[in-house]
Amino acid sequence: MKVGKIIKVSGPLVVAEGMDEANVYDVVQVSDNRLVGEIIEMRGDRASIQVYEETTGIGPGDPVYTTGEPLSVELGPGLLEAMFDGIQRPLEEFRKLSGDFLTRGTKVDNLNREKKWHFVPTAKVGDKVIGGDIIGTVQETPLILHKIMVPIGMSGEITSITEGMFTIIEDICVLDGTQKIQMLQKWPVRKGRPFKKKLNPDVPLLTGQRVIDTFFPVAKGGTAAIPGPFGSGKTVVQHQLAKWADTEIVVYVGCGERGNEMTDVLMEFPEIIDPATGESLMKRTVLIANTSNMPVAAREASIYTGITIAEYFRDMGYSVAIMADSTSRWAEALREMSGRLEEMPGDEGYPAYLASRAAAFYERAGKVICNGSDDREGAITVIGAVSPPGGDISEPVSQATLRIVKVFWGLDHALSYKRHFPAINWLNSYTLYQTKMDHWMAENIDPEFAKNRAKAMTLLQEEAQLQEIVRLVGRDSLSYEDQLKLEATKSIREDYLQQNAFHEIDTFCSLQKQNKMLKLILKFYDLGVKAIEKGVYLKSIEKMPVREKIARSKYIEEAHLEQIDEIAQQLEADMNKLIEEGGILDA
Repeated sequence: MKVGKIIKVSGPLVVAEGMDEANVYDVVQVSDNRLVGEIIEMRGDRASIQVYEETTGIGPGDPVYTTGEPLSVELGPGLLEAMFDGIQRPLEEFRKLSGDFLTRGTKVDNLNREKKWHFVPTAKVGDKVIGGDIIGTVQETPLILHKIMVPIGMSGEITSITEGMFTIIEDICVLDGTQKIQMLQKWPVRKGRPFKKKLNPDVPLLTGQRVIDTFFPVAKGGTAAIPGPFGSGKTVVQHQLAKWADTEIVVYVGCGERGNEMTDVLMEFPEIIDPATGESLMKRTVLIANTSNMPVAAREASIYTGITIAEYFRDMGYSVAIMADSTSRWAEALREMSGRLEEMPGDEGYPAYLASRAAAFYERAGKVICNGSDDREGAITVIGAVSPPGGDISEPVSQATLRIVKVFWGLDHALSYKRHFPAINWLNSYTLYQTKMDHWMAENIDPEFAKNRAKAMTLLQEEAQLQEIVRLVGRDSLSYEDQLKLEATKSIREDYLQQNAFHEIDTFCSLQKQNKMLKLILKFYDLGVKAIEKGVYLKSIEKMPVREKIARSKYIEEAHLEQIDEIAQQLEADMNKLIEEGGILDA
């Protein structure tokens, strides 16, 4: 092991000389405490190292030991239900060794080397396999079958494979008599795992959130950003997506989050019951916690750790969602390290390579055909929260993100102040997957779904213009048709777009229910327009008792959706009755 010598310490940045044999992104051990660090710049024999632990007490002359390996994560059984820090050190094991706060220099294996797992072969002796092929399975949790794959780069004929209880470092399979395979694999975090082919993302990631699924859907294998000021509900939206999105694996990265918010996540997730299976949500979740008081350099690494773990499960053929909360704090870590390296700053002090680093992260999303002999499909959907200072999305991190992602859920402080949640502003949010999703909705839900969505969005946009007039000259100056339009859009906003994350029924809404609810509200508008044309009083329409039932349709259970059809029939009957009774409009 080559030994260098420290010549400068600047917070988490350490400069060492005598490192001519090392390479950029190699992992090193700093000082006699063997603190974990990573080389981020080489100049001659001098290496600039970002240290992932507290550097207090380290000074010039202390040794630096090179390992010759890049920063890597350990992949294998034991990932699910675990809570890791930014460089995949298990927090529970840390707590057992050193208490509630991380003690620097503490060494612990990323994955448990002693626990035995029941390995069941799915391949047999004589089979020819290549990198990515599944050779067996381990029932890691009641929800997830962990598929053991041939490491990338290995291939050959199976000469030995054994069923039984093994640790992750014991040999379970031998290729060509010499190549031994264990359940444990390692992969460098900054290098994307390979795949055969990237596919067109054409299936929506269903979240159960009406404003997202109906108006701004994201595709499985797509990318989305949630920019918004503090307190506008980014974290709650991500919790809802983690809980309800129809993915098989969730990777949640708390990147520079407040400690109390991550505590909420760590306490709540084990208690949340996965609605599809009745088991704890943690049974299919990996948590990566790097709070704002943890070393800043590890924050920069945390999202790479998360996406690499997500790629590993994608390669098994699973659909994975990774939540990064928040990439603004990841960018702040980049800015701090860039400043200590004395690099030329870009906008607002962020490094010039901010946009390319963000793109490199988001581009690891996608729906792919995985490596291996079979053509199994896997997908990673990346959903990143952005916390622009003061809610100003013209700042560099938001702009760099919006140039890359295809879905923008713009959170609005004014909406959250009015207690409208999720506070996604329907006038400035967008999705670039709309055409593909409309095709899917027409084939799988309702041929009229796209038309109804477009009609509802048009009404909402027209409402914004009418509200300007109302503010100037009052509502009574509007025509009866326009006043009815305001009533209908109020119903869309309050009864459809608003959704209570803490109500046992309203927290999740299936696409079938969304379709029926939207049709019901639009039916009220269409019938109301006809009634006004026939001379019915607007106040008579506004005071119809059935409107209360329309407003409460969001609380109808999924098993009783026929009740929404009954409300639609009652609405039509009541409106026809109003028309028959007649009503002469005020002059």
